[in-house]
Amino acid sequence: MKISFIKPLAVITAMVSGLGFSSGSVLSADLTVALAAEPTSMDPHYQNTTQNNSLMTQMYSALVLQDVNQKLVPGLAKSWKPVNDTTWEFHLRPGVKFQNGSAFSAEDVVATMQRAANVPNSPSSFATFIKGKSFKVIDDLTLQISSEKSDPFAPNDMSRIAIIDSAFVNATTKDFNTGLAAFGTGPFSLTKWLPGDLIELKRNDNYWGDVVEWDNVIIRPIKDGTTRTAALISGDVDFIERVAPSDLPSLEKRAGISVFKSVSNRSLYLTLHMTDNPRRAFATDNDGNSIASPFQDVRMRKAVSLAINRQAISDRIMDGLSSPAGQFSPEGYVGYSPNLKADLYDPTRAKELMAEAGYADGFKLTIHGPAGRYTNDTRILEAIAQMLSSIGIDTSVETMPASVFFKRFARGGVDKTPEFTVAMSGYANGSGEPSHPLRIFIHTKQKERGYGPGNRNGYSNAEVDKLIEDGRASMDIEMGEKAFIKATEIAMQEYALLPIHHVVATWAAREGINYKNGALDSTFLHNVTKE
Repeated sequence: MKISFIKPLAVITAMVSGLGFSSGSVLSADLTVALAAEPTSMDPHYQNTTQNNSLMTQMYSALVLQDVNQKLVPGLAKSWKPVNDTTWEFHLRPGVKFQNGSAFSAEDVVATMQRAANVPNSPSSFATFIKGKSFKVIDDLTLQISSEKSDPFAPNDMSRIAIIDSAFVNATTKDFNTGLAAFGTGPFSLTKWLPGDLIELKRNDNYWGDVVEWDNVIIRPIKDGTTRTAALISGDVDFIERVAPSDLPSLEKRAGISVFKSVSNRSLYLTLHMTDNPRRAFATDNDGNSIASPFQDVRMRKAVSLAINRQAISDRIMDGLSSPAGQFSPEGYVGYSPNLKADLYDPTRAKELMAEAGYADGFKLTIHGPAGRYTNDTRILEAIAQMLSSIGIDTSVETMPASVFFKRFARGGVDKTPEFTVAMSGYANGSGEPSHPLRIFIHTKQKERGYGPGNRNGYSNAEVDKLIEDGRASMDIEMGEKAFIKATEIAMQEYALLPIHHVVATWAAREGINYKNGALDSTFLHNVTKE
């Protein structure tokens, strides 16, 4: 397979003319898709983000897969079972080949786990799914995964790791980005990447699963939702994700267009830096002098939460396509606590808390976030800034491309620490199990154990840590969930993070194209089919 890669600033000549559909044309074997954002890398282990992971599932397979509602289903492992409380045995699928022709075996799994936990400069590591586990090859098609303590969610963890050819265990992120190592076992193979402009995939005719219907898939990153809608209507693209809320009513009435909607587990949240390190100019006194983060005080974190009118954001910015949130999981999902509700808008009480915390005169603050990564993200940030300014926090907004934001968010500060005082990001439970957001975002950061890779604000509570660890060590799933719910309740009462809302996921397609959607707001191209 010949793979061509073009430098980011190269002029695109062939992207549009022959690959998009004109209005009224007959569907061909090529599909053109507009996504809201593109991955930051073609390295399947570089960064654990929704956009990266959803695309990697098209080129790579994991031992275990998830259906659209996050039910675990066989992947490269055709079956798995616990041998005892600390060991799982996976029986691998025979006859699978990588896109370069190499045969898949248990050795590839071991090599993958070695690499995935140790990718240099990863802004968001996959180590959290691997740390504490050991991998033993029984034979070419049998593998055992063991841990010191009971690990009921090992199969869930294995659904998060894309398996690579062991020949590339030492490959760099650049090797994957340039195509030298980009060979998986997924339904599509990579043929072209023009960062910022185009990703082109080709059907993998040797795919072990159901053969996809499209010869080629052309992905165009279009950040602006209205522009994505216009591209769909004009026929430049055939399928879009994250329909702009303001465009949804007209699209639902438009002939020749199908709309797909699901309540998703995607949440939007704020992080508020809780330690004195680093001291940043993103929080200053009213004269512009740098101060330590005011959000070390829980009263200030609560003040910010009470100052945010979540319902107004839902009604006026999201056009009803969101639900105010007070925790990671939406109602009906595993790990949801009925005792946690979104804070109601109360600017008066917010000002009282500021005074109690010693900030009656306010201060200046810059809040950060990605531009175009989430639906109406810039407008939401601007609205929050206005709300905070109204209670005496003179707030400005700085946005940037997602690729820049997440690097700075994770390790842009002193000694590669998280940089921002207040930042907005998003989360969707990719593993489908309730401990996932807890061990990533609110467990004390312990890199060597794979805990807290997304803990970017310095939150730490020993009781919460123990509840998370005890829940993950119990083979009694019901008992474990109770521990996770209690941990969530404590962390949210301490404003470890500030959830804003859960998102209603949306997609739209030209007539004749169907999409199998569910709980995840990710776009999975193998679920796009002809009617």
